[in-house]
Amino acid sequence: MSNYNDDGWEPVTRLGRKVQEGEIDDMETALNSGLPLKEPELVDQLLPGLDDEVLDINMVQRMTDSGRRVKFRCVVVVGNRDGYVGYAEGRDDQVGSAIQKAIGIAKLNMIKVPRGSGSWEDRSDRPHSLTRRTSGKAGSVEVDVIPAPEGLGLAASDTVRHVLELAGLENVWTKSHGNTRTTVNLAKATFNALENASQSRQPQQRGRQDEAEVADQ
Repeated sequence: MSNYNDDGWEPVTRLGRKVQEGEIDDMETALNSGLPLKEPELVDQLLPGLDDEVLDINMVQRMTDSGRRVKFRCVVVVGNRDGYVGYAEGRDDQVGSAIQKAIGIAKLNMIKVPRGSGSWEDRSDRPHSLTRRTSGKAGSVEVDVIPAPEGLGLAASDTVRHVLELAGLENVWTKSHGNTRTTVNLAKATFNALENASQSRQPQQRGRQDEAEVADQ
């Protein structure tokens, strides 16, 4: 588990100041504010105790004028196991730094997953599954996530299961198509499916963060 919380955090964005001043005190309000999420510390304050899971670590080599350059690419998912999840890839010369970079970016990609009991076979009042079927794509991989009745569990591969668990889903069917041995695309397609479900219920859509930059808004 990683923690970006720092008692000395000084927000540099409008959203960060609203959170620190108590004007915004929950993650859903922050995501629906229309303001870009650019500070990992903000997420730590609203969602303390996030769990993270490293799904893949790969060595990436490329040739430059000065010779061969090696970097590590880490694929990470973060979540509170209660409806909020984020996904990102991070690159750095050192594995540890790549993981920390990915965790920070994943926090900026946080979404709220619409949980409920969307299976026609289920009559539970508990939000243990999705409200409806959803799908997502990444590269050649497509993942369908389908509401399932309570008691089924997560019918998914390990990579997909990690993403679903950190989102707080307990019972779903999944179907995967394409080159599912590519962990990065499988994880990203799963996250994209959850993001598609999230955006379908929220009129306001937040722009995705592609890198962990901090700028005043």
